[in-house]
Amino acid sequence: MQLTAITDEISMDLAHALDVMKEYGCSTAELRSVWDTNIADLSEEQLDEIQRILEKKGFSVCCLASPLYKCDLGSTAGEAVGRTHQAAARTADQQLDLLKHLSKVAKRFGTPYIRIFSYWKRSELTPRIEDEIAAGISEGVKFAEDNGLVLLMENEHACYLGTGKETAKFLKRFDSPALRAVWDPGNAYMAGEKPFPDGYEAIKSYVRHVHIKDAETLASGRQRFVVVGEGEIDYPGQLAALKADGYTGCLSLETHYHPFAGTPEQGSRLCLQALRKMLDDLS
Repeated sequence: MQLTAITDEISMDLAHALDVMKEYGCSTAELRSVWDTNIADLSEEQLDEIQRILEKKGFSVCCLASPLYKCDLGSTAGEAVGRTHQAAARTADQQLDLLKHLSKVAKRFGTPYIRIFSYWKRSELTPRIEDEIAAGISEGVKFAEDNGLVLLMENEHACYLGTGKETAKFLKRFDSPALRAVWDPGNAYMAGEKPFPDGYEAIKSYVRHVHIKDAETLASGRQRFVVVGEGEIDYPGQLAALKADGYTGCLSLETHYHPFAGTPEQGSRLCLQALRKMLDDLS
């Protein structure tokens, strides 16, 4: 398993983020936002500069953490339900064109993996909504199949498929090698699922990429993100299970944790240090 991070969780300055990641043994990066601009909205000149920095620092790209299908079902574009990470608002009708653009970006950086979502959650998930999600992404899945891409559905608590169980059930209906999963235990926790072992057991056969964040629930009922290993998710157990199941992909830090009066970099460093120790203990 390879330790990596979504670079903007550390800094919008890509070169600096990569320098920090290298301290913890990382050599591959996940791209979401750089210089306060989402991966979907970067100019050709910015992409050229990113490529130059990656080559100079000796990093490859493992995945594009894109905003695909993080929008409303149908033709409307309402207020965002969750985090957008600097992405421009787009309607469902614009997603296929966005995928075609991102496919060129992915190929430029040598990765087949593009993260996708299951539309903003406006109501409870029902069989009818599952059908609408499937219809909404079907052209995208076909495009991915035809172009050597793998769309990675992230379980996201602000979207309709928030848990491992929900996401696995949905992916089964496609059963396509071009549609697999980003497993995010932190998002599953926020959606009310016990991530490990429950969520993982449901989704493990579809997992091609893993996002790492930890969380806890306060006495007030409020949930918050914390340093990895200090929350309520059994990460030692989760990592051991991934290893036992032969997972050799990336563990990508997406901590969302900032220390009180601290910075994203400080929070990410604490989490990277904790993850590095967990991985060393496994070996």
